[in-house]
Amino acid sequence: MSRVFLDNVSLTFHLRQCGRVPFKEFVVRQMFRKSRNPITEVRALRNIQLEAHEGDRVGVIGHNGAGKSTLLKLLAGIYPPTSGTRIVEGQISSLFELTLGFEMEANGWENIAFRSYLQGATPKTVRSKIESIAEFSELGEFLDMPVRYYSSGMLLRLAFSISTSIEPEVLLVDEVLSAGDLAFQDKARARMYGMMEKAKVIVMVSHDLKSISNLCNHVIWLDHGTIRMVGRPEEVIPQYAQHMHKAAKLAA
Repeated sequence: MSRVFLDNVSLTFHLRQCGRVPFKEFVVRQMFRKSRNPITEVRALRNIQLEAHEGDRVGVIGHNGAGKSTLLKLLAGIYPPTSGTRIVEGQISSLFELTLGFEMEANGWENIAFRSYLQGATPKTVRSKIESIAEFSELGEFLDMPVRYYSSGMLLRLAFSISTSIEPEVLLVDEVLSAGDLAFQDKARARMYGMMEKAKVIVMVSHDLKSISNLCNHVIWLDHGTIRMVGRPEEVIPQYAQHMHKAAKLAA
């Protein structure tokens, strides 16, 4: 049984304006208790309610900075909620920030193993699929080289090939992926849609409202870290599009 459940979840970041404080300033601050490097509180998500069960495809829309990608990272377990309850049941596959976590001095083969282990694979399951991952990436002899010599496109192709080699129960997708040349992009898109058909629960972030409408049965409109509207695509998307159109006219 797979499901996603958020109950009154909030996420707050505490950031300092400066990364480092000189030792002299630190001593003065301790003496006079007056901070010259104050902490800024950023309320990224506020009072989020979300429940998705097997068969649900949830689209998340909103302006840049609305909290969409942050919500996916919270669901993936990258960010723990500051308050509220987060429950995600089922194996998670996250299709965002694919190239993070590579061992740059290791070669492509070694990184296939490293990244697969992070996705919950075992040495046995890695051996059973390592050749198919390599074949899908189309990197050939480049897999024998340290990945620090890869172009950004090659690294993305390898990352995508690894990340989509599992059959997830909960699939988290951030935008449509572009990996390599046009021929590879078509293959990558077909593979991603194949994963989406097999996944039990999907939460998908995109600015492509047509894709959200076609793929999702439930839409959440995020606005500055809060849920502004929830409902079926035909209910939420026209309201969001109208709002954005008005905002664009005001900004012009």
